[in-house]
Amino acid sequence: MSYDVIFIGAGPGGYVGAIRAAQLGLKVACVEGRETLGGTCLNVGCIPSKALLHATHQLHEAAHNFDAMGLTGAKPKVDWKKMLGYKSDVIGQNTKGIEFLFKKNKVDWIKGWASIPAPGKVQVGDQTYEARKIVIASGSESSPLKGVEVDEKVIVTSTGALELGKIPRKMIVIGAGVIGLEMGSVFARLGAEVTVIEYLDRIIPGNDAEVARSFQKLLGKQGMKFILGAAVQSATATKTKAKVSYKLRKDDSEHVLEADTVLLATGRRPFVDGLGLEALGVKMTERGQIATDRHYATSVAGIHAIGDVIEGPMLAHKAEDEGMAVAEILAGQAGHVNYGVIPGVIYTWPEVASVGESEESLKDAGRAYKVGKFSFMGNGRAKANFAGDGFVKILADKQTDRILGAHIIGPYAGDLIHEICVAMEFGAAAEDLARTCHAHPTYSEAVREAALACGDGALHA
Repeated sequence: MSYDVIFIGAGPGGYVGAIRAAQLGLKVACVEGRETLGGTCLNVGCIPSKALLHATHQLHEAAHNFDAMGLTGAKPKVDWKKMLGYKSDVIGQNTKGIEFLFKKNKVDWIKGWASIPAPGKVQVGDQTYEARKIVIASGSESSPLKGVEVDEKVIVTSTGALELGKIPRKMIVIGAGVIGLEMGSVFARLGAEVTVIEYLDRIIPGNDAEVARSFQKLLGKQGMKFILGAAVQSATATKTKAKVSYKLRKDDSEHVLEADTVLLATGRRPFVDGLGLEALGVKMTERGQIATDRHYATSVAGIHAIGDVIEGPMLAHKAEDEGMAVAEILAGQAGHVNYGVIPGVIYTWPEVASVGESEESLKDAGRAYKVGKFSFMGNGRAKANFAGDGFVKILADKQTDRILGAHIIGPYAGDLIHEICVAMEFGAAAEDLARTCHAHPTYSEAVREAALACGDGALHA
C-alpha cells in the first residue's frame, strides 16, 4: 500500500497530525503498536492521572470543606479498585473517540511496531508500506536512574503508579517535577505518607522561583515532605518494601529511607528504539533527540519528526501543534508553531501554570520588565470556594507594556493561563488585558487585577 504520509506513533502528535493531513486531502496512515490509540498521554499519562487527581480532589474537599458549607455526613470511603475502574473508563471513552475520528477522516490505522528500512518505506511486521513522507511521532519513555531498578510493582514509573494493587502507606517520589508532584499529590490525598527527594535545591525546576517556593509550602501543608539537594544512590526492592539510599549534596552525608512504593519521576527521554534511525543516518542531538529543521525535516530526505522525539518541552499540546504544523507543511501550506507561547501546567490543587518568560530568564537576558501581581485572597469567587491560596503574576516590558510572560498558582490556573496566551499571541500589552471587561464573580478577575497591577495598581489589593 502506498500513502502520501505515514505517521509513526498515535500519541497527541501523531494522531492529530494524521487527522489534519487527511483533512487537507492527503492519503494518510498512522502506525501504532499499542492495542489502543492515544499514546502514552491518553493511555498511561495525562488523562488517567487527571482522572485520579480529580477523584482525590473531591475526596479532599469532602474531608476539609464540606462541613463548613453545611454538607454533613460520613466521610467518603475510598474504593481503590473502583477508582481505578473509573480511570479505565475515562481512558476507554477517549481511545474509542480517536478511533472514530480516524474512521471519520479516513486515516488508516496500521497496527504494530514500525521500522524504517529505507527512506519512503515503513515496515510493520512482514508488511512494507510506501510513503512519500514519513513523520516520526513515537513519543517518549521514563528516563532511567543509575542504581534504581524499576519492576513496576514496588519501584514504579508513572505507568506502574497508575496500576498499584493497593494504596501504599508510605511512598517515596524521586524527582520534584510535574509527574512526581502530580502523582505524589494523588497518593497523599489518599492517605499515603509521601516524601519527595529532589537533586536540585528547589522543586519544579525551570518554573518561576517565587511560584516554586509558594507551591512547596502549600504542598507541605497538604502533608507532602521534601528532601532537596539530595542525590539518590540506589533504590532496592523486596517483595513488599523498598529502600532508597541518598546523599545530601551539601555535606555528602548518607541517608536511607524505607517505603512501600518508590515512584521514579526524573523525567522522560525520546523513544526511538527499533526504528532503525542509526542505519538510515538520521542525525541526533547530544541529548538523544532527533535533529530537525524549522520544517521538522530530519537529515534524511522525506523523513520528518515531531513531539517528544525532538527538541523542546515534552508536552502533549506542543506535540499536537507540531502535528498540525507538519501536516500543513506537507500539504504545501505554511505550518508554524509559536514556541514562545506554549503554556505549561501542573494539575495538583492548587494548579500551577506558566507561559513565556520568567523573572529569572528576563534577568539573565538583562531585559527591563515590570511585575503585576494579585493574590486569590482578594478574589471573591476564590474565597467563597475555599480556593484563596496562590496568585497571578504577569511580567510586562517596562517600556512598551507588552506581556512577556505569566505565572499562576491557584484555582484552575491551567484554564486561566490561556487568556494570557491569546493576549501574547496577538502582542497585547498588559493594559489591553486590564481594559477588557471580566465577568464577576469569576476566578479570571484575578488575571485582570494582575494586569492592572502592571499599571496604576490592582483595584482589590
